[in-house]
Amino acid sequence: MRVIIVGGGKVVYFLARQFASKGHKVTIVTDNEEEAGAFSRRLKATVLPGDGSDPGVLEEAGARRADVVLALTAYDQDNLAVCQIARRWYLVPRTVGLINDPENEEIFRKLGVSVAFSATQIIARILEERADFEDISNLIPVAEGGVTVSEVVLRTDSPVVEQELQHILFPEGALLGGIIRDSEVIVPRGGTRLLGGDRLIVISESDCYDQLLHLLTGEESE
Repeated sequence: MRVIIVGGGKVVYFLARQFASKGHKVTIVTDNEEEAGAFSRRLKATVLPGDGSDPGVLEEAGARRADVVLALTAYDQDNLAVCQIARRWYLVPRTVGLINDPENEEIFRKLGVSVAFSATQIIARILEERADFEDISNLIPVAEGGVTVSEVVLRTDSPVVEQELQHILFPEGALLGGIIRDSEVIVPRGGTRLLGGDRLIVISESDCYDQLLHLLTGEESE
């Protein structure tokens, strides 16, 4: 399968690594040249610096032969444009778009994006479906237990409380998927400041979970 991923960050890195490990041909398009260099060194993937919503860049990435295009940038308008161009210009059979603002979900679906997903909505559904949420630490084991989606409640004395996310060095195999604060779901940004009582939805590989737990709580796992 030929996969084009437009975007950057750890989610793109993990996805590209996973696809490549299964033998798929992966091309990443990112507008961050420094990140493009890092991806090139660490992944078995073709990496193209540029704007994925530019038809010429998508064509250079191989859109005419792609089986699926994933648009995973932080901007809904860009993700929608990538999916539209991939489908209408290059007849890509399957497009996947990340929705950062849940209010845009209907627009994505009406305009024919094959799969449109919102991390905020996913976390909200977990809250609605699990009445005993406070007693849950490991929510969803995936990849045969190699990756876990977990909840970590920050105490007021946590070493990361009052810090902005951009200043917190998460382990290589860990990602913050969302923050639940006073029943509100917050999409994490670089300038988001963590507060005592926040519930963090974290995605981590099993071999870095202890390191992640120590970072967020200051405690060693048993």
